[in-house]
This record gives sequence, C-alpha cells and structure tokens, in this order.
Amino acid sequence: MALGNLIKSWENIMRDDDGVSGTVQVLSQLVWMLFLKVYDLKEDEWELYEDNFESAIPENCRWRNWAKGKTQKDKITGDELVDFVNNTLFPTLKELPVTSQSSKRRTIVKEMMAESYNYMKDGVCIRKAVDLLDGINFDDQEEHHSFNMIYETLLRGLQSAGRSGEFYTPRALTQLITEKVNPELGKVTTDFACGTGGFLIDAVEHLRKQVTRAEDYAVIERTVMGVEKKQLPYMLCTTNMLLHDVNYPQITHGNSLQKNVRDYSEEEKVDFILMNPPYGGHEQDGIQVNFPSKLRSSETANLFMVEILYRLREDGRCGVILPDGFLQNDDASLIRIKEKLFSECNVHTIIRMPGSCFAPYTSIATNLLFFDKTGATTETWFYRFDLPNGQKFSMKRNPITREKLAAIDEWWDNRTEIKDEKTDESLSDTWKSQCVSIDTIVSRNYNIDFCGFPNEEKVILSPEETISAFKEERDRLDRKLDEKLQEILELLGVEG
Repeated sequence: MALGNLIKSWENIMRDDDGVSGTVQVLSQLVWMLFLKVYDLKEDEWELYEDNFESAIPENCRWRNWAKGKTQKDKITGDELVDFVNNTLFPTLKELPVTSQSSKRRTIVKEMMAESYNYMKDGVCIRKAVDLLDGINFDDQEEHHSFNMIYETLLRGLQSAGRSGEFYTPRALTQLITEKVNPELGKVTTDFACGTGGFLIDAVEHLRKQVTRAEDYAVIERTVMGVEKKQLPYMLCTTNMLLHDVNYPQITHGNSLQKNVRDYSEEEKVDFILMNPPYGGHEQDGIQVNFPSKLRSSETANLFMVEILYRLREDGRCGVILPDGFLQNDDASLIRIKEKLFSECNVHTIIRMPGSCFAPYTSIATNLLFFDKTGATTETWFYRFDLPNGQKFSMKRNPITREKLAAIDEWWDNRTEIKDEKTDESLSDTWKSQCVSIDTIVSRNYNIDFCGFPNEEKVILSPEETISAFKEERDRLDRKLDEKLQEILELLGVEG
C-alpha cells in the first residue's frame, strides 16, 4: 500500500475510536505499532542469521504472536484485544528488566515503549489498525525510502508545526548536504536534533558506498549517531534506522543542549555534523546557562550553532540548514556567535534557498551553510538557487527532488561569480553568486546577507507565526536596549 493511502486509511480508523482525539494521539498510535511491526521484521532476519538468537521481547508480546493469526478467526479483537494491549503488552514492555548486561536490543524496546501510550478504546478499531500496518510491504524500496513521509504527512495537521522549526527536512536537501560534507568511514557522524532521521539515513547510505569488508557495516552502526528531544520523532527515527538495516541505532532520547558546552571532552567531539536545527523556538534560562554568557540566545537555532562549534573536532566538517535570520540579524549575541564561527572555522560556502523548500510549514527562506574546522575563514562563496521561470516548490505540483538541485552541483564544481541582469542601469549591482572576503564580512559586522532573492514576494504569516515573529522582535529589541543601557551605566561608572 502506498504510504499516502495508508495515512488516509489510518486516520479514518482513528476517527471511529472514541479514545483518540487530535493529530498528536493519531501519530502516537501509529508510531508504537509501527515500531513493533518493524522490530518483528528485524527479528525474522536476526533469527535467520544468528545461531543462538533469543528475542528481547517475551513470546506473547511479539508482534507475530498477538497481531497476526493464521486466519481472521484466529486474531484476537474487541474487548479481549483492548485488555491484552492495556494490561499485558504495555506493562510487560515498559517494565522489561534491563541491566548493564542486557542486550542493546532489549534496551531499545524498553526505551521506545517507556513513554508510549495506547489511546484507543475500541478493540475492533485496534484490530483494523494492526491489520493495516501488517499489510505494509517494507521490502518494497519505494515504500522503504518514503518512510519519513508518514511523519511529514501527519505533521501537516499539527497546529504547532512551523512555529518551532518542527518539520520534515526534504530528502533532496539531506542528500545534497550529506554528499557535500562527505562523511568518511570510521569517523563519527552526528545530528544533534535528528527528528525522524533523514540526515542519519543518508549518512548511513553514503558510508555504505565506502565499505570494503564485512566489519565495516558494524563500524557504520557505531559511528552514526543522533539525538532527539521529542518522543514521537525519536521513535520514528529509531524505527527508520531499523528499517534501513541499522540493527543497533545509536539514537539518544534527550536534549543536546542540556549539557554545559564547556564540559565536553575531546572524546565527545565528532568529525561530521549534518543538521537542520529547530528554529523559531525558545529555550529556558536553565538551558541558556550551559553556554558562555556572550553567546547565549533565546533562539534555539543559535544555541545549536554554538553547540556545533564546541562539538566539532579539528578538521571536522559540517553542513547545516539555517533561516535567513541567522544571516541578517544584528542581535549582539548572534554577532558574537558568527564572529566565533568565522574565526574558528572555514565557512567556505553558503547557499541561499527559496522559502518554498519547506512549504506548507513555513515560507521563511533557508540557507545551507558548509564549513570545516581547519582554521579561520578567509573568504566565503555565496550562491542563490533560483527556480526557473519564477517557479516555487510545491509538495503536489512541483516537489523538491535531488535532480532539481543539479544547478547547485554544477556551480559547486565550477565556482564563478555571477551578476544579476539589470532591468535599469541606475540600479546597483546584485549578485547570484559572489565570493566575499572576510574583511568585507567583518566590516559589515557579520551581516552576511549576500546574494539574496530579488523582488521577493511579501510573506503572509499565519496568526501563530505573526505572534511568534512579534515576540521574537520584541525580545531582540529588549536585548538591544539592555545592552545600550549597560554601556551607558559603564560610562557613568554606575553598577547595573
């Protein structure tokens, strides 16, 4: 079954169950069932190749023993199924005994089910949902690679989507960034806000092309790592990794920003970072104290950039997606973050992308930043990716694909400066591609808004986005006022 049709069928089943209300619960139901289904498929594989295979799940709780049946009559349903799910399945999996000697597989199951819940009350609806998932053919490569679309499709219905940067990164962008960063076998590749795992899957597939011996597959599993704060995308990411033949996903459920960045040891640093950090969100004061005072920000994306700078090893490489605000904002803390970035890393390329890349979640234009920790920046190339004939990306009419980004590949390998054509000679010069020296960047106080989109359409924000933008601007102005007031007090010799 195509995943788009699966989502529609799934939502129809959920509507018939009185226990489920809202998209979050619909998604939650899908995630834990999907995990158990995929995990059962992996156990088929492990059992085939391992002589002493032993399931991490008690027999009565394995998908094959409660979700399936030789005939429709053999399948439990109704009140019996509700009772089993609520009083046997969940208590058993949530309370799996785990010690330091336990297998990683058992730990994964317990962690995945620890914060999962069954909201469904109708056993017949549960049976329909289970049968629907059991009918998915995950051996089909098209469905295999489209897995993240499950999360992305349902995410459209979340009212909060787009307000905190919580949306699916198109695979075309994760592929492009992964290719340009070029992770290497045997070194650590990480996404500190991995969501459903798009970057990690592409990293795994990229590294598998470098395999020369059987042992290399285990090396990939040990060195591709992710961290995800929210439960549902964490579960989807883990399931996604299992589905892509990563038997021991190195995914941590937690907030990457919770540790003081000054406490990271050399062993905790990584070689390659691939990220689309959440932006538009706000972190609490308890999180901000984990960062040097001059680099603190209420904007989540800015804090992740600081995290990256502290976590990237010498000679490491990074590709990250950031909003236009990072390039343009004159907030003092952001200026200092960019100063640290350009003085410690070689920011060699910034690609300006149209806002339609992330439609329908947001119309905010985004940028692809590429840098490596090989010394300070001397010059940065900027390139604006224009769609032909004023087109926009659209999920239905003009979806973003890797092939449609071919112009970036062509420019990447043959970098030249490109001036925009003028409609009037009295207008100043603008650029589609430009190489900018660090002296110019510093002289502009790290405003790096080069090669922007000309004649941009006015973006009409939703009420939620308008409120969020207002709060963000108010916070920015408050911080600037505080900074100016502190400067005046210091001039007067008065303690603040």
